[in-house]
Formats: sequence, C-alpha cells, structure tokens
Amino acid sequence: MKVGITYDLRQAWLDEGYTLDETAEFDRPDTIDAIENALRTLGYQADRIGRAQDLIARLARGDRWDIVFNIAEGLRGFAREAQVPAILDVYGIPCTFSDALIMALTLHKGMTQRVVRAMGIPTPDFAVIERAEDAARLQMPFPLFVKPVAEGTGKGVSPRSKADSAEHLVAVCRDVIATYHQPALVETYMPGREFTVGILGTGAKARAVAAIEVILKAEAEAHAYSYVNKEECEELVIYELCDDALAREAKQVAL
Repeated sequence: MKVGITYDLRQAWLDEGYTLDETAEFDRPDTIDAIENALRTLGYQADRIGRAQDLIARLARGDRWDIVFNIAEGLRGFAREAQVPAILDVYGIPCTFSDALIMALTLHKGMTQRVVRAMGIPTPDFAVIERAEDAARLQMPFPLFVKPVAEGTGKGVSPRSKADSAEHLVAVCRDVIATYHQPALVETYMPGREFTVGILGTGAKARAVAAIEVILKAEAEAHAYSYVNKEECEELVIYELCDDALAREAKQVAL
C-alpha cells in the first residue's frame, strides 16, 4: 500500500517570512521522520508529499496514493485544516483522521460548542465576541477565559487570558481580535484536570485508546495549557497516561 504524508514544516514557512506565532501549529522534521519510519516499519510504502500546495502540484502531475496520512494544518481561513481532506475528496483518495466537514467545524470553537451542546454534551457557558466593547455587556460570572475563536496550539492563550473583571475582559478581547483578525471566544473558566483522549475508528467502530493528563509544572505559566507551555512542553509540562475514574469518564465523553 502506498501511503502519502501531508504536513506543514514550520521551518519552511519561517523561511518565507512568517512569524513564530503564525507557524505555531506546524511540525518539526523529526515528527515527519517518526511518522515515515513507523509507516515503513509496518510494511507500507511511505511518500512524503508536504503541504497543500505540494499536494496540488503532485496531483496535477498524476501522482496518486492508496491513502494519505494527513497532519497538514493550513495557514489561512477558518477552514484551513479542511483544505487537504477536501482536495483529496475531489480525487477520491481517503485520508486518516477527520474528514473536511469535521475539520472545518472543529477549528471554530464557537460553532463546535453549539453542535456538541445540541448533541447533549456539556460545555462551559460561552460567547463569541465580534467587538471588544460587547464583552462588557456579558452576563456571565467571573472568572472568564478568553482565546481566539479559531486557533490551535495555544495561540493567543497566556496567563492574561483568565479575566477577573470587565475591564480586563474587554482589554484581552480587544487584543485577541486585533492580533488574530477574528472574534474572541469567552468561556466560563474551568479549573481542574485536563485530558487529551486518543480515538481510533469511526462511528460504531470508534474506541478510546488512551487518556493522557496534561500536568503543568510549578514553573509553567499558570491557569492554562498556554502557547508558551506548549512551545516549551519538554521543560514545562508532564504528560501522564491515566486510567482512573475521571480519565475513564473523559474517554466515555470523548466517544
């Protein structure tokens, strides 16, 4: 089986003049090396494709794959993570992980919360703020938490993201909107443990394979799994495989 690998190398985008923050979601060469080595170890023919632009060029040349292992993030737009799956759909080439519909939905945290709430899954109370002044009129108890509505890898998240007053809330919303050119998501601040749950399979065949707890060290930035904490995770974060009652509950909710 021929497996293509799509990805965004951070250094390639940095070389084109983009900033560390703009490229925060992109990958290092050792990540791609590890994926390729794992695929080859399993007996697959692995072919590095690269980012969406590289995929388009390869398809135009007539290259095809049985499946594509996709971790490409894309750079622009709320649907940027859906770009590679959508291109592959045109050619009838399957890819790993979620399809274009889910990738487009889940980057936008406001839309995601509306959908999962409609399915009966609990989420914190939230509001999507288009203008910073509107945040002052929110009728939500403090503390609140502010982040860009459609970013990942902790972009726009810092200790300042936790707001304890209306003045603080408006100021952080203003900065997020100006910096990321998108609305701010305001949520009820949720203290407590944080888990990442890995899922394999689709629909009735889906199963949660593991729950990993994200534990911030004493020297890490407070209040959240922030941009700095993620960038310097080797020094600031402990990732612990868990199977206690709460971890099992997180796995069940994830499914």
